[in-house]
Amino acid sequence: MQIEYIDRASGKKVTESVMGDKALRFAYETLLGRTLWPVLFGSKAVSAFMGRRYDSTASKKYIAKLASIPGCRAEEAEKPLDEYDSFNDFFTRRLKPGSRPVGDGFVSPADGRLRLYLGADADSPFPLKGATRSLRDVFDGDAPAGKYDIAVVRLAPVDYHRFHFPCDCRTCGDARVIPGEYHSVNPIALARRPDVYADNERQIVKCEASFGTFYLVDVGAFGVGTIVQTYSGEAHAKGEEKGYFKFGGSTVVVVTKAGAVRFDEDLVRNSADGLETRVLCGEKLGDPA
Repeated sequence: MQIEYIDRASGKKVTESVMGDKALRFAYETLLGRTLWPVLFGSKAVSAFMGRRYDSTASKKYIAKLASIPGCRAEEAEKPLDEYDSFNDFFTRRLKPGSRPVGDGFVSPADGRLRLYLGADADSPFPLKGATRSLRDVFDGDAPAGKYDIAVVRLAPVDYHRFHFPCDCRTCGDARVIPGEYHSVNPIALARRPDVYADNERQIVKCEASFGTFYLVDVGAFGVGTIVQTYSGEAHAKGEEKGYFKFGGSTVVVVTKAGAVRFDEDLVRNSADGLETRVLCGEKLGDPA
């Protein structure tokens, strides 16, 4: 199973480099691996253990391997690789100033592979055909009424793992934390477990912008022992840091009222063709209506 997406910068179809490919295939494509799901993914203990492991100074030896994977863009890191104290220190790295310029309009909250689901109601299944979960499940039964556009930004381990506000907005209270499992969000896992965005731990923040209410949903995944919200206060500027994920592939789901944002045509077209588009944090996704 090759994982392909559209590289927005070049417009070309690219095959994704998967960190831990063999381990993912064991966990999701073998009987023994699936039998171990309650141990591997049903408890925070395994992810927390991995988190502690990658916080240790001994984990520095893994930095070079991650940095060498195509798409990591390690040259953008704020510090030289040998100045990071642990693997997680590098994984949650900040970038050099100007590495992610903030574009016009409504921008991507994170680096990742984006797919749109437009005009969905609370019970429309996503993110894959055949999925049984919906926005209602993602919100643990407390989904907003009406029609919504959903932008799923899937982060891979090679990506910059801090996430930001996609527009000027105000947050309505603290993040709502919904405990859950810790399945991988890689397509290898999604093919076997297409409902992970509603089963995994997530944190939901309600926001108000000039175009109305929208939601930011941060989804944990295998290896993500912690989702850290770093923002404070209520008023936030477009591009301001919101938080970060510790080690693991993760996802940010943006939920806007249907038609509130006119998403760019290439993103709409690629999504309709069943393809994700590689986007960068701060890159324009569309214009508020």
